[in-house]
Amino acid sequence: MTRLSSAQNKFFDAIRSGKATDAAKQSGTATDLAALQGRDYALLVTFKKDGTPMPTPVWFGLADDKLYVRTESDTAKVKRIKRDPHVRVGPCTMRGKPLGPLTEARARIVAPAEEEQAEAALQANYGKTRDVFEGMSERMGVEAVYIEVTPEGGEA
Repeated sequence: MTRLSSAQNKFFDAIRSGKATDAAKQSGTATDLAALQGRDYALLVTFKKDGTPMPTPVWFGLADDKLYVRTESDTAKVKRIKRDPHVRVGPCTMRGKPLGPLTEARARIVAPAEEEQAEAALQANYGKTRDVFEGMSERMGVEAVYIEVTPEGGEA
């Protein structure tokens, strides 16, 4: 399973828009998540130990002024968020090309008791399309976590 995930991550890295990296280096200018309404992808920017921003296009859901993401538990973005909860987030294309302003935010891994709200937010944005993808992941034994992102000034 790890080899498949690694190959998939390399593929997505290879097709990522260079504009994602350019945008990730800029401070966020939006103060909320309004630019994400009606969008299919969000650019989630996490930071390496040396401060290098790492942009990743992700599927997401919105609820109660928060953004939710589901991802494999052993991804680099999860490790970076656990070490440094500061992130940036904004709308983008599937390849990560920004479609609006980024927002400075705080991220955290959602506790198991809170996963239902996170799942409902994602389900509201994608419905059956996501069910197929997630069903395949579950059958392959992928362990996942939910990430909650709150714009700075809110509680994370």
